[in-house]
Amino acid sequence: MSLDSDVIVDRRRIRRKLTFWRVAAVLVAIGAVIAVGAMVSPAGTALTTSGSIARIKIDGLIRSNSERVEALERLAKSNSAAVIVHINSPGGTTAGSEELYTALMRLKAKKPMVVVVEGLAASGGYIAAIASDHIIAQQSSLVGSIGVLFQYPNVSELMKTVGVKVEEVKSSPLKAAPNGFEPTSPEARAALESLVRDSYAWFRDLVKQRRAMDDNQLGIVADGRVFTGRQAVGLKLIDQLGDEKTAVAWLETEKKVKSGLPVRDFKLAPQFGDLTFLRAAASVTLDALGLGPIARQIEQSGAMHLGLDGMLALWVPGSSR
Repeated sequence: MSLDSDVIVDRRRIRRKLTFWRVAAVLVAIGAVIAVGAMVSPAGTALTTSGSIARIKIDGLIRSNSERVEALERLAKSNSAAVIVHINSPGGTTAGSEELYTALMRLKAKKPMVVVVEGLAASGGYIAAIASDHIIAQQSSLVGSIGVLFQYPNVSELMKTVGVKVEEVKSSPLKAAPNGFEPTSPEARAALESLVRDSYAWFRDLVKQRRAMDDNQLGIVADGRVFTGRQAVGLKLIDQLGDEKTAVAWLETEKKVKSGLPVRDFKLAPQFGDLTFLRAAASVTLDALGLGPIARQIEQSGAMHLGLDGMLALWVPGSSR
């Protein structure tokens, strides 16, 4: 019996030592990856030089992002000759889209800027696009979706079915309305409609001003639809069909940017903002050390969580706004 106990104690001691060295190896590997990343992309340079045109990308859902705003401010102070903004976004929150638009307007005041729509510039994505004086899109790109929506789930019927009721005490009838746990009152719906109408009016006025449209032209494009690039040219939503080469040619011709400059990426995310390569390296290292469950947790931590709150300037297929 004593011998068995000694064996168990020895095994536990060996296991603890092995775990220590595994963790130490992981930390060394992660440190090496960080060091290599720092050498490849030194902080502050963002791969652009004074003899180049900066390329930035606006992808996916748009939310408020102070780090992106700070990056655009750094770009405005850089020595890059001009900026090409690639957009592929269905929009996002109205506040986040306005923040991005304002930051791009400040950038445009300092650098020649042109927008290239890749696949989609809808709702908040289009708000960002109209910060530029010149918008280029491919023939099959989708642009527009000028509109605002406010969506919320209502589970009041389901709660009746399962026999659950939420009790609340609030200071006024419109406090925290709608809450999704009871039918939306006419007063709450009217308040929401007022918010949507006000934000929609702001969006329309912005498009009218930036795209130099009259009321008739605006009425045609501001019903929430998206348009192809081919359609958008005639509707004044964009200026030209083409791609990045078209954008470079426009900068050289219209903004007198020096011919032949290379186009280089300028990252709007922090150097290790999404930690994509770091997660991958750590995951491989952990798997090799037999710590698979920890590797899976690291991979899952990189998944994007869709959490859009408040008023949305977002293109949702099947929605009129």
